[in-house]
Amino acid sequence: MSDVRQHAEDVHEQFSDHIDVAVDDVEGRLRTLVDEYKVPVEEARRSVTNHYLEEAGLEREDIAGGGSEAAEIEDVDEPEQWIDLTAKVIELWEPRSDSVAQVGLLGDPTGTIKFTKWAKSDLPSLSEGGVYELRNVVTDEYEGRYSVKLNSTTGIEEVEGDLEVGDDTSVVEGALVDMQRGSGLIKRCPHDDCTRVLQNGRCNEHGEVEGEFDLRIKGVVDDGIDAHEVIFDAEATEGLTGISLEEAKEMAMDALDTTVVADEIRGRVVGTYYRIEGPTFGRYVLADDVEELDGAVDGEALLIRARSM
Repeated sequence: MSDVRQHAEDVHEQFSDHIDVAVDDVEGRLRTLVDEYKVPVEEARRSVTNHYLEEAGLEREDIAGGGSEAAEIEDVDEPEQWIDLTAKVIELWEPRSDSVAQVGLLGDPTGTIKFTKWAKSDLPSLSEGGVYELRNVVTDEYEGRYSVKLNSTTGIEEVEGDLEVGDDTSVVEGALVDMQRGSGLIKRCPHDDCTRVLQNGRCNEHGEVEGEFDLRIKGVVDDGIDAHEVIFDAEATEGLTGISLEEAKEMAMDALDTTVVADEIRGRVVGTYYRIEGPTFGRYVLADDVEELDGAVDGEALLIRARSM
């Protein structure tokens, strides 16, 4: 069975209880995007899923995942996968939106992951320190940081006893040799619990929106052996560069060009040695603690290294 056909059957299974749609129709939409417009199959599936969500008048959390599988937190490496987890509630945070009932951190022996429980899902409350079997949760991703969402199809069962939680903190020491696309002054989707980075004014989830400015660095740190991808949020970026979000917006406004912010940041940080500590999510290290180290990078070697990535 082709990859496209399998995706079509998965999407059909998600919507078969809600609208009258044939597998061949789903496959046709997918093939148009994949074959004619050269859209990656995962992105095509998200687009087709959004089409049927709108047609059915549903939210993403209203649809089943087409069969969830048991997983550990370290296995979560792509969005929109439906899985079962056994995990401990490490910490609960105050929700920032009325649409969210609970938000916090889950852990198992392989690591930790953020979770969100929607208010309208009408699920039982989770307690800090409790261990739960969570059936049929859906994975999500934001800047390499994966999370899981509990929805109306999720089953929750508390488990007796405790669960050891693994440590997923990384420490990287090396030269920041490159800044990736998407660094500097960016715009995010303003919808609750989305905050995806906009591409040409569009959110992959919510379409054309009026974005909200944010500041970040997506950097590559070379420790002499491996290259590590590191994300600095607005706070870490300001601490690293001395440029605040407001100052970045003023720079872009004066130049009528947002790229000047990334250029200014690049000039201040590329070629500098740092010690960076923070959690690892997917392929990214999220910079929580940053310390500048003594050292300098040879310019020619730096250029060759950056071009090879």
